[in-house]
Amino acid sequence: MFGADRNGYKPSFIENLCRWAYSFVLMLLIPFVLLQLVLRGALYSKGGAHKRFERFGIVSRPSKADGYLFHCVSVGEVVAASCLIKRIMEDEPDAQITVTTTTATGSARVRDIFGDSVHHFYLPFDLHTIMAEMLKRVKPKAVLITEVELWPNLIHACWKRSIPVIVVNARMTDRSARRYRKVAKLFTPMLNKLEHVCAQGERDFKNYAWLGVAEHKLTLTNNIKFDQVAAVSKTNAHFLGMEASANPIVVAGSTHDPEETVLLDAFDTLRSRFPTLTVVLVPRHPERFDIVARLLEKRGHAYVKSSQVNNLPPSINVVLLDEMGKLNHAYSIATCAFVGGSIAQRGGHNALEPAAFSIPILMGPHTFNNPVICDYLKERGALSIIENAQQVVDQLAGWLSEPLEMKKAGEAGRAVLDENSGALDITLNCIKKHL
Repeated sequence: MFGADRNGYKPSFIENLCRWAYSFVLMLLIPFVLLQLVLRGALYSKGGAHKRFERFGIVSRPSKADGYLFHCVSVGEVVAASCLIKRIMEDEPDAQITVTTTTATGSARVRDIFGDSVHHFYLPFDLHTIMAEMLKRVKPKAVLITEVELWPNLIHACWKRSIPVIVVNARMTDRSARRYRKVAKLFTPMLNKLEHVCAQGERDFKNYAWLGVAEHKLTLTNNIKFDQVAAVSKTNAHFLGMEASANPIVVAGSTHDPEETVLLDAFDTLRSRFPTLTVVLVPRHPERFDIVARLLEKRGHAYVKSSQVNNLPPSINVVLLDEMGKLNHAYSIATCAFVGGSIAQRGGHNALEPAAFSIPILMGPHTFNNPVICDYLKERGALSIIENAQQVVDQLAGWLSEPLEMKKAGEAGRAVLDENSGALDITLNCIKKHL
């Protein structure tokens, strides 16, 4: 048995009371969440009626029971988990794989990567009865949570039913750890109910230990994102008729406000020295595609949307990539890359994606989501930190003026990726050990 019988852990009355209070507050908030979904059209779009029931645990039953349930918040977690899911599918071809997501973009990415080969739905609201109904329908033999999204009642419902919960590629920033510590009566029991935590870095390992996770429940696996992108190649790279090593192309990936403005300010300055320079803007969230389009129009930039053309017209030097799942296509032909969420205080997105294509990388100062990866890349000269448009100009001008130095920086990033792969095998062994 898992839970109290196996680990000798039993939550106190106060700890249970805190979880009940959390559930009560969540119950009060659910109507407002549903209203927001309605206003956004998320519940009344194609398939929306079915999605409404999914939020309450009434999900479709998979064709088989006794499989794996992966929870991934959004696109980044889906992509990171994809290599692990594919390996499990290879090793256990008869095992049922279920993937839950929180966001619509995450859901779309599941369909893009796996099609109908996995069972998929939105994660229900985190109330015990709702999660219990979902688990009753899916009947997983294990729940694997990717990176960081820990829900007290989901974990409690699994613990009560002897379903092991393993956090894979686990991330725990210093800021998140401090927040969990402030509400220890709610989150310490949740952490004690976990079967195991596969930490993606030393910082994450230490923070889980600081929060009270027992040493025998912790394994430092390193980041499976190294493995996820390690097989990417620049062979036959093309995007909108453009090819790598032609005119200089800067791809700004996963951007947030005000990063597009910073990049465009730098682009306007650089064009006088590098007239054939092209910039590709890739907003992180689809709801910002139109916002960035209006920004380009306001600034007077001639641009194209990737969804509307097959080849870039010779007279256009700005591309708005307004399609999901195409970022790596853009990186494959890039000369340099900017990784977003790093000037905006979002913690920085995945710098390994451009590193896989042997191109040098720019990021802002906010890289707390993946500090180990960014530190590795900085130490090897593959990543440069910038804070404003002028610093973007200086760094890009330096690289574009010195192609050999730029190539050296790009190759250093790919070397970091190749040297640090292996987390996937460690994670798989850890899962098998604890089932």
